[in-house]
Amino acid sequence: MSNPTIEKVPVWNWVFVPFVITLAVTVLRLMGELNQWSKFWFNPDAGGGAAPIGISWLPPIFGLYFGWKLAKAGQAPPKAGRTILWAISGFALMIVCGYVATLLKVPAIGMGIVFGAASILGAYMAYLPWPAMGRLQFAYALVARVPVAVLMLFAIYGNWGTHYDVAPPDFPQMGLFSKWLIIGLLPQLTVWIAYTMIVGAIFGAIMAKLAARKAPVS
Repeated sequence: MSNPTIEKVPVWNWVFVPFVITLAVTVLRLMGELNQWSKFWFNPDAGGGAAPIGISWLPPIFGLYFGWKLAKAGQAPPKAGRTILWAISGFALMIVCGYVATLLKVPAIGMGIVFGAASILGAYMAYLPWPAMGRLQFAYALVARVPVAVLMLFAIYGNWGTHYDVAPPDFPQMGLFSKWLIIGLLPQLTVWIAYTMIVGAIFGAIMAKLAARKAPVS
Protein backbone atom coordinates (compact mmCIF):
# COMPACT_ATOMS: atom_id res chain seq x y z
CA MET A 1 0.00 0.00 0.00
CA SER A 2 1.31 3.44 -0.92
CA ASN A 3 1.86 6.07 1.73
CA PRO A 4 -0.15 9.19 0.83
CA THR A 5 2.16 11.48 2.79
CA ILE A 6 5.14 10.39 0.70
CA GLU A 7 3.23 11.02 -2.50
CA LYS A 8 2.66 14.66 -1.47
CA VAL A 9 6.37 15.48 -1.65
CA PRO A 10 6.93 17.54 -4.83
CA VAL A 11 10.03 15.58 -5.75
CA TRP A 12 10.94 17.23 -9.04
CA ASN A 13 10.18 20.73 -7.74
CA TRP A 14 12.53 20.22 -4.81
CA VAL A 15 15.21 18.65 -7.01
CA PHE A 16 15.20 21.36 -9.68
CA VAL A 17 17.49 23.91 -7.96
CA PRO A 18 20.02 21.24 -6.86
CA PHE A 19 19.98 19.97 -10.46
CA VAL A 20 20.77 23.43 -11.86
CA ILE A 21 23.60 23.93 -9.36
CA THR A 22 25.02 20.47 -10.04
CA LEU A 23 24.89 20.96 -13.80
CA ALA A 24 26.64 24.33 -13.43
CA VAL A 25 29.43 22.71 -11.38
CA THR A 26 29.76 19.95 -13.99
CA VAL A 27 30.11 22.48 -16.79
CA LEU A 28 32.57 24.55 -14.74
CA ARG A 29 34.77 21.54 -14.08
CA LEU A 30 34.70 20.51 -17.72
CA MET A 31 35.72 24.02 -18.80
CA GLY A 32 38.45 24.11 -16.18
CA GLU A 33 39.91 20.80 -17.36
CA LEU A 34 39.68 21.59 -21.07
CA ASN A 35 41.29 25.01 -20.58
CA GLN A 36 43.80 23.74 -17.99
CA TRP A 37 42.91 26.49 -15.56
CA SER A 38 44.22 24.81 -12.42
CA LYS A 39 45.24 21.23 -11.90
CA PHE A 40 44.58 21.50 -8.16
CA TRP A 41 41.05 22.84 -8.48
CA PHE A 42 39.89 20.97 -11.56
CA ASN A 43 41.95 17.88 -12.37
CA PRO A 44 44.42 16.66 -9.71
CA ASP A 45 44.46 13.23 -11.34
CA ALA A 46 43.37 12.59 -14.92
CA GLY A 47 42.33 9.11 -13.84
CA GLY A 48 39.52 10.49 -11.70
CA GLY A 49 40.95 12.21 -8.63
CA ALA A 50 38.59 14.11 -6.34
CA ALA A 51 39.00 17.75 -7.34
CA PRO A 52 37.82 20.56 -5.01
CA ILE A 53 35.52 21.67 -7.83
CA GLY A 54 33.32 18.69 -8.62
CA ILE A 55 29.84 17.36 -7.96
CA SER A 56 30.95 14.54 -5.63
CA TRP A 57 30.98 17.10 -2.79
CA LEU A 58 27.34 18.10 -3.33
CA PRO A 59 25.39 15.07 -1.99
CA PRO A 60 26.19 15.91 1.67
CA ILE A 61 25.05 19.50 1.11
CA PHE A 62 21.85 18.55 -0.65
CA GLY A 63 21.31 15.74 1.85
CA LEU A 64 21.17 18.41 4.55
CA TYR A 65 18.88 20.50 2.36
CA PHE A 66 16.45 17.66 1.60
CA GLY A 67 16.50 16.52 5.23
CA TRP A 68 15.54 20.01 6.38
CA LYS A 69 12.78 20.27 3.76
CA LEU A 70 11.33 16.90 4.71
CA ALA A 71 11.45 17.66 8.42
CA LYS A 72 9.60 20.94 7.85
CA ALA A 73 7.04 19.04 5.79
CA GLY A 74 6.48 16.60 8.65
CA GLN A 75 8.29 13.72 6.95
CA ALA A 76 11.36 13.24 9.07
CA PRO A 77 12.57 9.63 9.34
CA PRO A 78 10.79 7.61 12.04
CA LYS A 79 14.20 6.84 13.57
CA ALA A 80 17.21 8.86 12.42
CA GLY A 81 19.66 6.38 13.91
CA ARG A 82 18.10 3.49 12.04
CA THR A 83 18.27 5.44 8.77
CA ILE A 84 21.96 6.19 9.31
CA LEU A 85 22.71 2.57 10.27
CA TRP A 86 21.02 1.21 7.14
CA ALA A 87 22.86 3.70 4.93
CA ILE A 88 26.23 2.83 6.47
CA SER A 89 25.42 -0.86 6.09
CA GLY A 90 24.70 -0.30 2.40
CA PHE A 91 28.06 1.40 1.99
CA ALA A 92 29.79 -1.40 3.90
CA LEU A 93 28.20 -3.95 1.59
CA MET A 94 29.70 -2.17 -1.41
CA ILE A 95 33.15 -2.09 0.19
CA VAL A 96 33.05 -5.75 1.18
CA CYS A 97 31.94 -6.87 -2.29
CA GLY A 98 34.69 -4.79 -3.89
CA TYR A 99 37.28 -6.20 -1.46
CA VAL A 100 36.24 -9.79 -2.09
CA ALA A 101 36.29 -9.22 -5.84
CA THR A 102 39.82 -7.82 -5.49
CA LEU A 103 40.95 -10.84 -3.49
CA LEU A 104 39.53 -13.11 -6.17
CA LYS A 105 41.39 -11.05 -8.81
CA VAL A 106 38.25 -10.37 -10.77
CA PRO A 107 39.15 -8.58 -14.06
CA ALA A 108 38.39 -4.87 -14.45
CA ILE A 109 35.19 -5.46 -16.41
CA GLY A 110 33.93 -8.04 -13.91
CA MET A 111 34.88 -5.74 -11.05
CA GLY A 112 32.69 -3.02 -12.52
CA ILE A 113 29.76 -5.40 -12.78
CA VAL A 114 30.20 -6.73 -9.23
CA PHE A 115 30.55 -3.25 -7.76
CA GLY A 116 27.60 -2.04 -9.81
CA ALA A 117 25.36 -4.83 -8.53
CA ALA A 118 26.50 -4.22 -4.95
CA SER A 119 25.77 -0.52 -5.41
CA ILE A 120 22.18 -1.23 -6.41
CA LEU A 121 21.71 -3.22 -3.21
CA GLY A 122 23.46 -0.52 -1.19
CA ALA A 123 21.21 2.17 -2.62
CA TYR A 124 18.13 0.11 -1.83
CA MET A 125 19.31 -0.33 1.76
CA ALA A 126 19.63 3.45 2.07
CA TYR A 127 16.12 3.85 0.63
CA LEU A 128 14.26 1.37 2.84
CA PRO A 129 14.12 3.12 6.24
CA TRP A 130 13.18 6.55 4.81
CA PRO A 131 11.40 6.26 1.43
CA ALA A 132 10.57 9.97 1.23
CA MET A 133 14.28 10.83 1.28
CA GLY A 134 15.08 7.85 -0.91
CA ARG A 135 12.81 9.12 -3.67
CA LEU A 136 14.32 12.61 -3.49
CA GLN A 137 17.88 11.34 -3.50
CA PHE A 138 17.23 8.93 -6.35
CA ALA A 139 15.67 11.70 -8.45
CA TYR A 140 18.57 14.04 -7.66
CA ALA A 141 21.13 11.33 -8.40
CA LEU A 142 19.56 10.73 -11.80
CA VAL A 143 19.55 14.38 -12.87
CA ALA A 144 23.11 14.77 -11.55
CA ARG A 145 24.63 11.65 -13.06
CA VAL A 146 22.84 11.14 -16.39
CA PRO A 147 24.37 14.36 -17.81
CA VAL A 148 27.81 13.17 -16.67
CA ALA A 149 27.29 9.81 -18.37
CA VAL A 150 26.34 11.56 -21.61
CA LEU A 151 29.29 13.94 -21.25
CA MET A 152 31.64 10.98 -20.81
CA LEU A 153 30.41 9.48 -24.08
CA PHE A 154 31.48 12.60 -25.99
CA ALA A 155 34.73 12.88 -24.00
CA ILE A 156 35.70 9.26 -24.73
CA TYR A 157 34.96 9.51 -28.44
CA GLY A 158 36.70 12.89 -28.62
CA ASN A 159 39.69 11.77 -26.51
CA TRP A 160 39.58 15.02 -24.55
CA GLY A 161 42.17 13.98 -21.97
CA THR A 162 39.96 14.86 -19.01
CA HIS A 163 38.99 12.71 -16.05
CA TYR A 164 35.76 12.07 -17.94
CA ASP A 165 37.50 9.92 -20.54
CA VAL A 166 40.74 8.59 -19.02
CA ALA A 167 40.46 4.95 -17.93
CA PRO A 168 42.30 3.42 -14.95
CA PRO A 169 45.92 2.34 -15.63
CA ASP A 170 45.14 -1.40 -15.73
CA PHE A 171 42.05 -1.04 -17.90
CA PRO A 172 42.08 -3.46 -20.87
CA GLN A 173 42.01 -2.30 -24.47
CA MET A 174 38.53 -2.26 -26.01
CA GLY A 175 36.28 -0.29 -28.34
CA LEU A 176 35.23 3.22 -27.42
CA PHE A 177 31.58 2.35 -26.87
CA SER A 178 32.48 -0.62 -24.64
CA LYS A 179 34.86 1.62 -22.72
CA TRP A 180 32.05 4.10 -22.15
CA LEU A 181 29.72 1.38 -20.93
CA ILE A 182 32.26 0.17 -18.36
CA ILE A 183 33.82 3.41 -17.07
CA GLY A 184 30.98 5.79 -17.94
CA LEU A 185 27.44 4.51 -18.00
CA LEU A 186 27.72 1.63 -15.52
CA PRO A 187 29.38 3.48 -12.62
CA GLN A 188 27.41 6.69 -13.14
CA LEU A 189 24.08 4.84 -12.97
CA THR A 190 25.03 2.47 -10.15
CA VAL A 191 28.00 3.41 -7.97
CA TRP A 192 27.47 7.16 -8.04
CA ILE A 193 23.71 6.90 -7.56
CA ALA A 194 24.31 4.66 -4.55
CA TYR A 195 26.89 7.11 -3.21
CA THR A 196 24.44 9.98 -3.56
CA MET A 197 21.60 8.09 -1.87
CA ILE A 198 23.74 6.76 0.97
CA VAL A 199 25.49 10.03 1.78
CA GLY A 200 22.26 11.97 1.35
CA ALA A 201 20.41 9.66 3.75
CA ILE A 202 23.09 10.04 6.42
CA PHE A 203 23.32 13.83 6.28
CA GLY A 204 19.57 14.18 5.74
CA ALA A 205 18.78 12.12 8.84
CA ILE A 206 21.16 14.23 10.91
CA MET A 207 19.56 17.46 9.68
CA ALA A 208 16.02 16.12 10.18
CA LYS A 209 16.89 15.19 13.76
CA LEU A 210 18.31 18.66 14.43
CA ALA A 211 15.30 20.33 12.80
CA ALA A 212 12.94 18.27 14.95
CA ARG A 213 14.78 19.35 18.12
CA LYS A 214 14.52 23.02 17.15
CA ALA A 215 10.85 22.81 16.20
CA PRO A 216 8.63 24.84 18.55
CA VAL A 217 6.45 22.83 20.89
CA SER A 218 2.76 23.49 20.19
